[in-house]
Amino acid sequence: IKISSFIKQRKFHFQTPLIKGGITQPGDRVAAMLPNMPQTIVAMLACTSIGAVWSSCSPDFGPQGVLDRFGQIEPKLFLSCDAYWYNGKKQKLDEKLQQIVQQLPSVQSVLIVDYLGSAESLSEKLQAVTRAHCTPFERSIAAFKPADLIFIQLPFAHPLCILYSSGTTGIPKCIIHSAGGTLLQHVKEHRLHANIKQGDRLFYFSTCGWMMWNWLVSGLASGATLLLYDGSPFYPDGNILFDYAQAEKMTHFGTSAKYIDALRKAGLHPTNSHDLSALRALFSTGSPLSPEGFAYVYQSIKQDIHLASISGGTDIVSCFVLGVPTLPVWSGEIQGAGLGMAVDVWDDKGMSLKSGKGELVCTKPFPCQPIGFWNDPGNRKYSAAYFERFENIWCHGDFAERTDHDGIIIHGRSDATLNPGGVRIGTAEIYNQVEQLPEIIEAICIGQDFAGDVRIILFVRLKAGLTLTDNMRERIKQHIRSGASPRHVPAKIIAVHDIPRTKSGKISELAVRDIVHGRIINNKEALANPDALELYKNLPELQD
Repeated sequence: IKISSFIKQRKFHFQTPLIKGGITQPGDRVAAMLPNMPQTIVAMLACTSIGAVWSSCSPDFGPQGVLDRFGQIEPKLFLSCDAYWYNGKKQKLDEKLQQIVQQLPSVQSVLIVDYLGSAESLSEKLQAVTRAHCTPFERSIAAFKPADLIFIQLPFAHPLCILYSSGTTGIPKCIIHSAGGTLLQHVKEHRLHANIKQGDRLFYFSTCGWMMWNWLVSGLASGATLLLYDGSPFYPDGNILFDYAQAEKMTHFGTSAKYIDALRKAGLHPTNSHDLSALRALFSTGSPLSPEGFAYVYQSIKQDIHLASISGGTDIVSCFVLGVPTLPVWSGEIQGAGLGMAVDVWDDKGMSLKSGKGELVCTKPFPCQPIGFWNDPGNRKYSAAYFERFENIWCHGDFAERTDHDGIIIHGRSDATLNPGGVRIGTAEIYNQVEQLPEIIEAICIGQDFAGDVRIILFVRLKAGLTLTDNMRERIKQHIRSGASPRHVPAKIIAVHDIPRTKSGKISELAVRDIVHGRIINNKEALANPDALELYKNLPELQD
């Protein structure tokens, strides 16, 4: 769905209903549980125009996951769709939505976007069981004439949106981002790092619960047309997003490293099957892109393309390191630091490292630093999250390394690094080797406390019909030993049927590590597939 043409054709004006509905004060919160669709972006822009604070998640979140987030920020207005599609199946929201709205006493109004034809009936059902005023989205705006959007003038640091940490160690942190800082950062990244120009056609595969959706929306500020997609990227098959790219003459394609690896292992070659002549750039984030992923993009997607591996996060709703269109692309590396970002790699003593692995830090303030966390008196949690490791220095929590080309390699999260024999090893170094093996679909690696040390445990998900034999284990170990080092070789390799991941698709190493050590997972709702954790409980293979 092309968002620029949608707005022009419909002359959408959602600002007046928001004001008439009682969302009149700058700082009021608006929460949305919506797919990646035009109405979501329209509502977000309307919120911004009157100084309301936007917060969103995707409709596949469980009720507790939604309440853990929105319950903290007490929204006045709640938006939802009536249902959604995934993998060709209709997913109803009736019971889930009723449970959520009933447990959000701050909500005064509920608007239901008609996605699959049942907004009217669902609004009536909700109205009968909740104190909030429930109305279909279309009906709420029908009484108002279209008008030019007028933006209230507010301070640079006025809150724009609230995003949420995706960890499993407690209820999500509510991270508040500013309007001025977010817009300035995004426009810089889009125009200077991504080379997005007026009339370009920008796509990022994302749900509304991932920060890359917010990044995508800001493409409007550079005059880009946004190409939206909702649903599985592999339904009906792995060609669907390239069908879309060809049909809409996509210029910028954003996705995850895991998606690129899945395409590679599926043996797809879009360069042979699709006309991608309009495509100039491909962005990859979510986890480090392996050298094999780089090679696959240039061999099987397009030769003359700017492949930009990027890394930042929800914490800054943008990037610390990303693409640089004027520099060469080196396999396995992120090209450089963001303009105006004092990015460095420090050792444990706070000394800058020109080589070797250490903590990714930013040594000077930057515009897109969060305003703070919601309900955090004295900014205690905020300070502890980013400034506790090094005094007054932002420590991002990534295990990183500088390259000879002034680029950066991200070796994974520093809180998930492995320490066998006291030597820090990034999990991405092991994944880079394992992902080369055709028998393995994906893997997850943790450090297990054992016999006074830490030993590396590798869990692998194999292709259908394969069994993890002793011979296969030895081949995996040998491949890791020769491709990385003997220190990287896991002590145990165990086959599993599923790997737990967050709603944004990132594998959850910390959750698996906690389960293996018998710790309680307090926030399973942060996971897209929490049942997968049961596969890692009390494994006899880890007792000796």
